[in-house]
Amino acid sequence: MPLEKKMRTRKPYKFLSSELLYKQLFSPVLAKDDGIDAEALSQITLNTLKQASLYRNWPVISNALDQLAEELQRKDKRLEQELFGCNFQNPLGLAAGFDKNGIAASIWEYFGFGFSEIGTVTWHQQEGNPKPRLFRLSKEKAALNRMGFNNQGAIKMRQGLERQKLQPPGSRLSIIGLNLGKSKITPLDQAAEDYSLSLKELSSFANYVVINVSSPNTPGLRKLQESQKLRQLIQKLRRLPSCPPLLVKIAPDLNDYEIDNIIEVAFEEGLAGIIAVNTSLNRLGLENRVILQTGKRLSEEQGGLSGSPLCPRAVEIIRRLRKKSGGKLPLIGVGGIDSPQSAWERISAGASLIQIYTGWIFKGPILVPYILEGLIKQINAHGFRNISEAIGSEAPWI
Repeated sequence: MPLEKKMRTRKPYKFLSSELLYKQLFSPVLAKDDGIDAEALSQITLNTLKQASLYRNWPVISNALDQLAEELQRKDKRLEQELFGCNFQNPLGLAAGFDKNGIAASIWEYFGFGFSEIGTVTWHQQEGNPKPRLFRLSKEKAALNRMGFNNQGAIKMRQGLERQKLQPPGSRLSIIGLNLGKSKITPLDQAAEDYSLSLKELSSFANYVVINVSSPNTPGLRKLQESQKLRQLIQKLRRLPSCPPLLVKIAPDLNDYEIDNIIEVAFEEGLAGIIAVNTSLNRLGLENRVILQTGKRLSEEQGGLSGSPLCPRAVEIIRRLRKKSGGKLPLIGVGGIDSPQSAWERISAGASLIQIYTGWIFKGPILVPYILEGLIKQINAHGFRNISEAIGSEAPWI
């Protein structure tokens, strides 16, 4: 049953449920391209979550978070996995890009996520690209962004995580990934040092670390996906004391030869996994779609496309990664996942874990339990004992 239909047939809302609040406050705004600026809306939300994270032990906030968890969490042993030395309660995570500075790092589990990925963070604080730089494509359930790694820098992220009293891995239940990028002012030949400075500052907080070399919004960054440059970067980071498991996040615009080279580097350099995919420079059939705020067509706009249009290419890349790695390399699938069916398709294509962002924005927090419930139903329907048996099975959605 489609998500929208299921939402209409749910039981009456609980008082102050996230579903009701989202439907009343955000859905009307998200139903159209113009109106409240997309970035401003995200920042308002993050500011609220920041306070909730800082004061999560206060009785009123603690009670609200507990009610949120009751509404959104779905605990089931069949969804659990052991990866990167961690026990993932479920395979669904919040993708990097929303909580860039990790200001809500301590509360994402209350939203039902099995893990969250904070960042992208760079060594140097940076403002990012000129505004406006984030645009809704409401009809297509997509977004165009050219943010440019706007963030407060690694040192301020560490201070913020300390202020939240975030416990180190092993002393907390939540699993947190750290997404690292290159500072714009750092020359490409000094990129490895730039990444390593951020990792030194933040490694003690991360269960795993992602090398982001695939954003289209930092000039030259994608050149770091080339085999030799990527190899040098990985080697630099792995030499650091207590380096967490390392993954690399790749672009959807790579060709098969480039993808195969990255798999080769991943095995030879001991990467823990690959995240596929980042936003796309390909307009995926939306070349003539006009951005209302600028009056220009997508083909004329800079930035990366995310959301539903990215789904077919993202699935295709996961399948290739799975096939070429022989199923021996954990994969995290991201890009266009906005329903239980698209989540299941990514897992059956070969992803051990999945992440959402744009779909979560458009459909709200209730998307998390709907996806988890859908995965459980598919596990039962196919006679699998757990989610691990479904990975790469190519079992269809039924």
